[in-house]
Amino acid sequence: MSSQQATGPDATSAWLDDALARRVVTTVADGDAGATATPRSAPPAGGQVDGDTSRPGLDVTAVLPYAGSRASTRTRGLRAWMMTAPVDVAALLTPLLLTQQYWRGTLAMAALTVTVFAAGGLYRARRHVSILDELPSLCGRLLACAAVVTIIAALRHDSAAYVGGFARGVTLAAGLVLVGRAFSREFATIARKRRWVEHNAVIIGSGPIAVELARLLRRYPQYGLRFVGCVDSASPLAPTALPLIGTLDQLEQLVRIVECDVLIIADPNCPELTLMEFLRRPGSASCDLWAVPRLWGSRSHGDHIGAIPIVKVGDITLSGPRWALKRASDIVFAATALLVLSPVLALCAIATFVDGGRGIFFYQERIGRHGKPFHIIKFRSMRPVDEHESQTNWSIAHDRRVGPIGRFMRRTSLDELPQLWNILRGDMSVVGPRPERPYFVEKFSAEYPNYAMRHRVAVGLTGLAQVSGLRGDTPISDRARFDNYYIENWSLWLDAKVLIRTVAEVFRGGGR
Repeated sequence: MSSQQATGPDATSAWLDDALARRVVTTVADGDAGATATPRSAPPAGGQVDGDTSRPGLDVTAVLPYAGSRASTRTRGLRAWMMTAPVDVAALLTPLLLTQQYWRGTLAMAALTVTVFAAGGLYRARRHVSILDELPSLCGRLLACAAVVTIIAALRHDSAAYVGGFARGVTLAAGLVLVGRAFSREFATIARKRRWVEHNAVIIGSGPIAVELARLLRRYPQYGLRFVGCVDSASPLAPTALPLIGTLDQLEQLVRIVECDVLIIADPNCPELTLMEFLRRPGSASCDLWAVPRLWGSRSHGDHIGAIPIVKVGDITLSGPRWALKRASDIVFAATALLVLSPVLALCAIATFVDGGRGIFFYQERIGRHGKPFHIIKFRSMRPVDEHESQTNWSIAHDRRVGPIGRFMRRTSLDELPQLWNILRGDMSVVGPRPERPYFVEKFSAEYPNYAMRHRVAVGLTGLAQVSGLRGDTPISDRARFDNYYIENWSLWLDAKVLIRTVAEVFRGGGR
């Protein structure tokens, strides 16, 4: 988020703080998508607030009428799983109140079911809430989990009475899950209709679809969204049927001012690449992202707003529980690898010492997550003439100063093994974008717009770009595209696939 600047900074800042505290809210008639509001106060002369003085400032007086309501401020931290997950767990553990004889199987059933539900998206937010929409998926996953746990119980216990009693408990738990879901969905719908729970939503676009979405959100509160305005590439002074509160390049600032939680992509008047550039910025990426499919017949898995199909766009950053899961897997992997590979590390250290004497480790500054510098650790394969050469020489793959031992270690990537310590410290991840030196980060960020976006996550010991053949003198734009694809499609299985391909590359000697 860029820092805010204004003409007459003291007066404008005081006015802005006062206006935000009062939360100027304008009531707009249901169904009247073209209604606009006149703010009750205005900033001092010249009071346009914006962090970029190279373009016209954002007129906060045009934005504040759409600031969040009390409900949106109070409930912005709530997520769908906070209600459904506890209800599911309580239902799955209910058999323990009747008997503790099958406690191991009951706990296993609860853990497996919650995991399968989460993997299947049954804890994700939905705009159209209905138990009937979820019923096929719920039943299928419950039957699969129950079958797995019951078969394991039958294999471990020969007694038919034991297996029968356990199966009855599983059946009871599954039935209670369905009942609990029905009640939780009904309660969620009531809470939305009465506006106990709502989240501020900004629509990206100003065409016919955006107009209709705005009308639907105002008229039907059961979707849990409070429309606060729209943004588009056009100037906010241009004629439009919607309250256009700003332009796309002001999106980050608008998200903060109106306390936006949800962005809906409707029909923006800009290319997709331009739109993604703004959505990837930290302030915008913190919002939930939904999109209206552009092609007729696009399936939205039953979710819609007033029969306009919408799809939930996956998180474009790694944060929250997903980042915690990735970090935990990194710690487990790095600790295990250091223990298992300790003989190999010792041999590499001895070989490096024999090849070049003391100073077996090479330390170099690299740029990590969120642009923070750190010192990477590698086995030394050659000695640079000076620090400037170390920081600015792109490749030493064919340098004559690299001896046979160093060349072998680089080709097999054995020189990278000390970076396992960087992973344990939190400087790096097992899988992620390639760690690069500050000189090249600055150079590539200026030349390639999407390059800096790769620093949304920690850099990696290996990465999708590297195992896809993008090493050495390959286009930087291609590497950045693969790195951003990895971030936006991350999963533990994707990490596993990259690691498997990395091992194959090492055995083929496909290093630098």
